Amino acid sequence: MVDDELGVVEEADRFLRELRLARGRAETTTKAYAEAVVLFLTWCANSRREWRTAARDMGLFMLWLKWTPGNGGQRRVVVPGPGAKPVRGESRINKVLTAVRMFLVHAVVNKAAPTWVLEQIYELGDDRDLPQEARGESGAMRYRMRARHPLQEPATTIDRAGDEEIVAMFLKCRSARDRLILLLLVNLFRPPYGAPMTTDAIGELCESLSRRAGLGRKIGPRMCRHAMASNVADAGGKLDEVQALLGQKSAESPRPYLHPKPSRLREAVERVPLPRVSAKEGDR
Repeated sequence: MVDDELGVVEEADRFLRELRLARGRAETTTKAYAEAVVLFLTWCANSRREWRTAARDMGLFMLWLKWTPGNGGQRRVVVPGPGAKPVRGESRINKVLTAVRMFLVHAVVNKAAPTWVLEQIYELGDDRDLPQEARGESGAMRYRMRARHPLQEPATTIDRAGDEEIVAMFLKCRSARDRLILLLLVNLFRPPYGAPMTTDAIGELCESLSRRAGLGRKIGPRMCRHAMASNVADAGGKLDEVQALLGQKSAESPRPYLHPKPSRLREAVERVPLPRVSAKEGDR
């Protein structure tokens, strides 16, 4: 990471190198964290705050994130108005805050920021608000660090792609690359040639195929992933089998991916035996 004068921002660069090389995070994850740290450092510079101690004003940073455009925006000041649409939503702001908290914790651990910064970004909480399954078997109360500034995100669901939609997209593929995109994932059509395809490129391909197939909506990669998981379940697959096929670590992770067909739900209802009432003589 470099500043406007192309000088290396040492602490941010050290954090990102540890994230990518020492912790083995994916390149896309490291890039997302880098973008979040850039936003934080930009806010600090624009507001003339020292980044090592700016955590005390994290609420103002959240306000800045919500209303200030990025480099592509025309406005450079925060001018929210009645009914104005926020520049960044709750989910995006929470992701930025997560990355910034990790960056500041890294700075504290490496003596680049004062220890009291942790008090500004975390509060001490107990496990009473956790589900019973997550509290452990000892019964003793446990304490944990809880982020101070989480935003409540609206509940969203991801639809699954229908089998007929996927088939329609497949029939409109113009190359073997397109047909094997979910298996090969190698870019052969635009620079840098031979490099792994980015998530944006895969999304663009799915959007193009949806349009060519004449579908009434855009089918994205995640919707295809949901379709695969649901088809495995509809075919009698168990939850642990879906988990293994999706490459997920937690046994609970596959549940949001399952969208049972109406026919399977109908069969489940029909399997329930009808209640039988033993009517005595004279009962009505």
